[in-house]
Amino acid sequence: MPRKGLRPRDRREAPAPDYKYNSVLVSRFVNRMNFDGKKTVGERILYEAMDILAEKTKENSLDVLTKAINNVRPLVEVKARRVGGANYQIPIEVKETRSTTLAMRWILAAARARKGRPMAEQLAEELLLAYKKEGSAIKKREDTHRMAEANRAFAHFRF
Repeated sequence: MPRKGLRPRDRREAPAPDYKYNSVLVSRFVNRMNFDGKKTVGERILYEAMDILAEKTKENSLDVLTKAINNVRPLVEVKARRVGGANYQIPIEVKETRSTTLAMRWILAAARARKGRPMAEQLAEELLLAYKKEGSAIKKREDTHRMAEANRAFAHFRF
C-alpha cells in the first residue's frame, strides 16, 4: 500500500448529450464508433441508422437503441488470474459502465462484420436484431455467460 494512502478512483465524466436526441447514451455510442477521428461521420451514420430503426419498428428509435444495448449487456464475464502457477478463468460480475461499453463494442463489431451495404444499414440491422434478442452481439453475450457458468468452480479465487 502506498504511504500516501490509496488514490480515489476517478471516473471520467460522461460526454455531453448529443444535440438531436439529448442522450448521453447516443453520445457515447457515437464516440465509440468514431471513424478516424471524424465524429460528424459517426453521428451521421448513427442518426441514419436510428431513422431506419424508427421506420422499421414504428417506435421511438431512442427506446429501441436503449433496449438493444440493454439486451446485449453482459452480467458476468471471465478474467484470467494466475494462481499458483496456473491460469484460471475467474467469473466476475460486470459493472454497469463496463457492461454498456462491452455491449456497444459487440454491436459495432457485429455491424462491421456485415459486408456489402452502407454502414448505417448494417448498424440498423444489427440494432434491430439485438432489440429482438437475436444476432451476433447477443450470441457473444451468451458465449460470455456460458464461459462464466463453465468456470463457476473457480469463483472462490476472486479477491
